Amino acid sequence: MENEAKNKEPFNSKDTLRDVTPEVKVKMKKNLVYVGIFSVAMVFAGLTSGYIVSMGDSFWVKFPLPNAFYISTAFIILSSIFIQLALWSSKKGEDKKSKIFVVLTFLLGLSFVYFQFKGYDQLIEGGSHLRGNIMTVEGRYGGAGDDGRYYGYYEVKYKGQFISIDGNDYLINGNKLNASQMGELKKFMSQFEKNDFKKPLVIKSLNKDFQIFYKQQPLILKGGKLTLPNGEALKFVDLMRLQKLAVNIRDERGDFFVRGKLGKDFHVYYKGKELEYENREWKHNGQRLDDYLQTKPLESPDTASSYLWLITFLHLLHIIGTLFYMLKMVKLSLSNRFINNNTLSLKTGAIFWHFLGLLWLYLLLFLLFIH
Repeated sequence: MENEAKNKEPFNSKDTLRDVTPEVKVKMKKNLVYVGIFSVAMVFAGLTSGYIVSMGDSFWVKFPLPNAFYISTAFIILSSIFIQLALWSSKKGEDKKSKIFVVLTFLLGLSFVYFQFKGYDQLIEGGSHLRGNIMTVEGRYGGAGDDGRYYGYYEVKYKGQFISIDGNDYLINGNKLNASQMGELKKFMSQFEKNDFKKPLVIKSLNKDFQIFYKQQPLILKGGKLTLPNGEALKFVDLMRLQKLAVNIRDERGDFFVRGKLGKDFHVYYKGKELEYENREWKHNGQRLDDYLQTKPLESPDTASSYLWLITFLHLLHIIGTLFYMLKMVKLSLSNRFINNNTLSLKTGAIFWHFLGLLWLYLLLFLLFIH
C-alpha cells in the first residue's frame, strides 16, 4: 500500500491539457468564441429591442447619422476581407502575404476606430449628446407667444427691434438673421458667458445697437453691473440664466438641443407621428397638441441620442478590445508562428472579427432605418 501511494503522482491540470488532442483543443477554443459571440449578440439584441419599445410612447428625435460612420463601415468591411485573405494565405503556406494581410487588418481596424470618434465629434457638433434634452430649458430665449404666454426670462432688441425665435432660428421682422447680424449677436452675448461665485460678472460697456430685457424690463448698466430700472441688481441665479442663453446663442441653439431646422435637419415624433413646431407650439397635421403635450417635450430627455451613443460606443469598445488581440496576432505572424497550418489563433480571431463587422452592419442598418 505504501509503495502504491508513492507511485501515485499529484493531479496536474497542465498535464491533462497537454493530453488533449489538437482536434479537441480546436473545438474548445471555437466554442469559447461562439459563447462570446452569443453573449454579445444578446446584449445588442436587448439594446435594439429597448430602443424600439422606448420609441413607442414618447417624444423622439430622428436625425441623419454622421458621414464618418459610413466611412468607418468601409474600413471594417475591408478589414474583414483582409483577415480572411490572411487566413487563406497562411493555410497555403504563403507566409509573406499572410503577414501583410494581418498588418493591414490591424491598420484598417484602427482606421475604423478613428472615424468612429470623428462621427462622435460630428454628433456633438450637431447637438447630439449621450445625456441631453429634446428642448432647451435653461437659458431659453424669451418672448410671448400668440396666447400671451411668456417663454423665457431674456429678450434682446437689435437696432430698436425685438429679436424673436422660431425653432433654432433667430429672427427680426420674421426674417432670419443673416451671418453678419448673427455674428454681432454672438459677440454681444459672449460677454455674459463667464460668470461664477469667485469672479462676479462685470460689464464695461454695452453695444448701443443692442438692448437686453429681463422679464420684459430693460436692463441698465450701472457700476459694471446689470440692474433693473428700479436699480435692483440681477441675482446670481438670473445671471446664470443669462450665461446659459449666451452659450445657446453661441452654439446657434434656440428651442432645440439638436442644431439645424426642424423638418429638414432633424424630425420630432410622438407615438410614431411626426410633429410640426410653429410659433413655439407643437402641432400635428396643423392641429395644436393639448397643453400637457406642449410642456412635456421640455421635460423629456433625448432618449434617441442616448441609445445611439450607447449602442455604437459599446460596439466600439468591443472593437478596441479585439484590436489588442489583433496586435498579438500581428506579433505572432511576424514571428512566423502561423506556419505549418498552425492557424488556430488566426482562425478564432477571424471568426470574432467577422462577427463584429456583421454586427456593425446590422446596427448601422437598424439606426439608418429606425433612427
